[in-house]
Formats: sequence, C-alpha cells, structure tokens
Amino acid sequence: MLVGYARTSTFDQVAGLESQIEQLLTTGCNDKLFQEQVSSVDERPQLEAALDFVREGDVLVVVRLDRLARSTSDLLGILDRLEAKGVGLRIIDFGGSEMDTKSPSGKLVLTMFAALAQFERELMLVRQREGIEKAKREGKYRGRAPTACRKLPEIRKLADEGLAPSEIASRLEVSRASVYRLLAEDRA
Repeated sequence: MLVGYARTSTFDQVAGLESQIEQLLTTGCNDKLFQEQVSSVDERPQLEAALDFVREGDVLVVVRLDRLARSTSDLLGILDRLEAKGVGLRIIDFGGSEMDTKSPSGKLVLTMFAALAQFERELMLVRQREGIEKAKREGKYRGRAPTACRKLPEIRKLADEGLAPSEIASRLEVSRASVYRLLAEDRA
C-alpha cells in the first residue's frame, strides 16, 4: 500500500498543502493519506500516526524530503523505523527525479542529500543571524510581530463569544498566557 504524508509549516500555506495532496493522490496514495500543518520543529502527530500505521511491504510517500525530516539525524531515525517494519520510502520530487529507499544506493544518496540539505540550512541560519546583527547595529531591525498580538482581533471575537482563554489558545495556536495577557491589556 502507498501511504501518503503531506505537511506544511503554517496554516497560511494552504496552496502548498493542497498541491502536495494532489501529487500524492496522483502517485497512488488513494487509500491512506496523512496531513498536517505544523512546523517540523514541533511535535508532528500525523507523521507519528503514519509511521505507526505503515506495515511490512508498504511504502511511505512524501512529495519532498523537507516535508518529512528536519535534520539528517531525524531522517535517519525515520528511515530506521521504516526499515525495521519492512517499509520503503519514496520521495516524489527529489531534485527533479524520484527517490526510493528500497535499494542500498537509494539509501546512500538520500543520506548524502539530507546531510547537504542540513548543511545548507545551517549556513542560511548563520547568514540570517549576521544580517540581523547588522540591521540591529544600524537601528533598522524591528523583529517580527509576536504571533499572539497579530491574532488579537480573533482573540477578542472568541472571548466575546464566551470561549474560555484555554479554548481560544487551543483554537488559535497561541499560548494560554498570551491570551490572558492580551485580554487583560485590551480591557485596561
């Protein structure tokens, strides 16, 4: 059985998730498809569910490697879990071609690309930190607006509808403390 897994990092990336789902369905993942919109650094309950669901002979299918793993060690852990269950991994878009881990050479190439991707990501973060430091020195850096503050209108609306701060926090994916703080500031 082909088992699909689609993920985007944020709820704003609807088109990206829909595109992944379409590609997975076209590939043949019609029986079981797991999807979620969560950052790769957070818990990924649907990935865990997919890894628990797959059985010997199945193939877990993802559109791109970055939708599956956050680092080389994360990827290797996922591959170990799949291999222990007799499950293959297929990556639909692997630099213009498809990748399947059922062969030793497929595993080797995938591991090498994962290491290179992690290296590039770490270099990008270094460049980003350098740019932020330069902007701070020049007085141009403002930082990003806190997520909860951007959601204040939605927080107000849900509070006016009688929802408890815990429920608001859960629905909007912000901390409960932020909801209490913003509501208190808003009323003051």
